[in-house]
Parts: sequence; C-alpha cells; structure tokens
Amino acid sequence: MRAGIVILPDRPWTIGAQRWRRAEAYGFAHAWTYDHIGWRDLVDGPWFDAVPTLTAAVLTTSRIRLGTMVASPNFRHPAHFAREVVTLDDISRGRLVVGVGAGGVAGYDTRVLGQPPLTPRTRVDRFAEFLHLLDRILRDERVTWRGEHYTVVDARATPGCVQSPRAPFVVAATGPRSMRLAARYGTGWVTTGARTNDLDAWWRTVAEAGRRFDDVLGAVGRDPATIDRYLMLDPASPVYSLSSAGFFADALARAAEYGFTDAVTYWPRSSGWYAGDEAVLDRIAADVLPGLRPPGQTTDSDARP
Repeated sequence: MRAGIVILPDRPWTIGAQRWRRAEAYGFAHAWTYDHIGWRDLVDGPWFDAVPTLTAAVLTTSRIRLGTMVASPNFRHPAHFAREVVTLDDISRGRLVVGVGAGGVAGYDTRVLGQPPLTPRTRVDRFAEFLHLLDRILRDERVTWRGEHYTVVDARATPGCVQSPRAPFVVAATGPRSMRLAARYGTGWVTTGARTNDLDAWWRTVAEAGRRFDDVLGAVGRDPATIDRYLMLDPASPVYSLSSAGFFADALARAAEYGFTDAVTYWPRSSGWYAGDEAVLDRIAADVLPGLRPPGQTTDSDARP
C-alpha cells in the first residue's frame, strides 16, 4: 500500500510551497493537485492553475511523484496538453503521473467556456478520443487526426517523455466504458466510490467498484497485476480520512483488503471542503507512513531531532 495526498491549488505559493515540501518530507509516495479553471465555491478565489503549480512543486521537491487528479477534456486539448506533459516530465526528471478523467457534467469549467452540457455517453465518447490522441501524440513522432471532438494536424511532442514509452496515465473511471479505457491506457485506475452518508455503505460501493473493474480486466484480457488501483478517500466518503491518525491507518488497511495499491487523502483546510487539523499529518508521518515505506527508505522527517 502507498499513500498519496491532494494539495488543492487554493493558496498562494508562499504557503503552497511549504505544503508540497512537507508532503515529501512526511513520506507520501505521491502528491496531486486538482486541474480545474475553478472548483465549486472556491471559484471565488484564491485559485491557481494546475500546470504552473506542478512545475513549481517539481522544483521544490526531489523524490515524490506528482500529478494531476485529474486533468479533463472539459478545457484541455490533447495536442497542447501533450506538450505540458512532456515539459513536466522533463523538469521532474520522470516523476510525473498523469491523472485523467472524463470531466464533470456541469461544473464551472464547462460554464465559464460557455459549453453546453454533454450527455454521459457523449462525455465518454470525447474522453475516449482525448485519451487516444494524448497517447498517440506522446508515443508517435507526428499525428494527424480528424475526429468528432478533436482535430490535430502534424501534432508533435518532441523530444518525448523522460519515462518510456510515455508518462504513466492514471485513469478515473466509474462506468463500464470508462473502465475499459482505464484497462487499455492506464497504469492505474482511480475511483472515489459512490457518495453516501453512511461509512459502511460507502465501503460497500468501493468494494463493488473493485469487483466491476475486475470483470472489465477479465473481459479485455488484462492481467490485474499490471495495473495499480487508487482509492480517493474523501470526495464521496462521509468521514474525512484525516479526522485522526487512527482513522487514516484503518482506511489504508481496509483499502488494501479490497485490493487497492494506493490510497489518497486531502491536505487539511481551515474550513469548508476537507476541513481538518494539520497536526494530524504530523502524527501520520510519525506513526503511519513509516510502516508503508520499503525497508531502508527514509524521509526528511526521519532525520528530525
């Protein structure tokens, strides 16, 4: 089991830089940020863009893997995003993970651009085309494509990613079609479970999602051992995963029981979404995360007096 953390891009970099450095020092295996033009009531600000935030995070860390959770076709174009992926992978020297998803149904990212709402079927159609093109552009020398949702002419991503054959994709998926996309393109699959007010009921939705993904992998002939499984602990659960160090440890253990390789929490905020106490992170770093690291691996926090 590996643990990761989402750091929302809602604070000036004087504060954000400290959080990314602390995430690495604490011993998290990976850290992520949301990729939105604006998100829910935080659209009123402050709110910062994902790609510059990740660029700065790359330069202020040295080991932790970093990525989008998740980039979407609501406002990203695969030809331009491929350039951003290559650049981030180069600056990070191969630490980038590309979290991708189909995009929200009717969020600010859609409204601000004046886009009409898409049906669930059309969103997945667009997502399939987005993934196909992003994958091709990052792998092939030149790509020309005219599809239903995107057109690219002589698209290139030279010099290509540091990671071979490209930076890994972690694909968010809930339905059978999007799960098939995760099975085809992903080195990892992401789920949140279904939103509910009952914790045990939420865990049942997590387990059910895992079983459905097993069925998809079997249907397409993909070895389950070749794809990681990421559980987002907080967007749909009724209990914030950092409510205590003990609760977080229990959540990691239960996720592992259900076959997940990775579990992701959220940096505590002072109020509103993911409100919590940052002191819990110190206790997790001392009592929980060391047990997840391979023998002999240390973090900056291990060297503290």
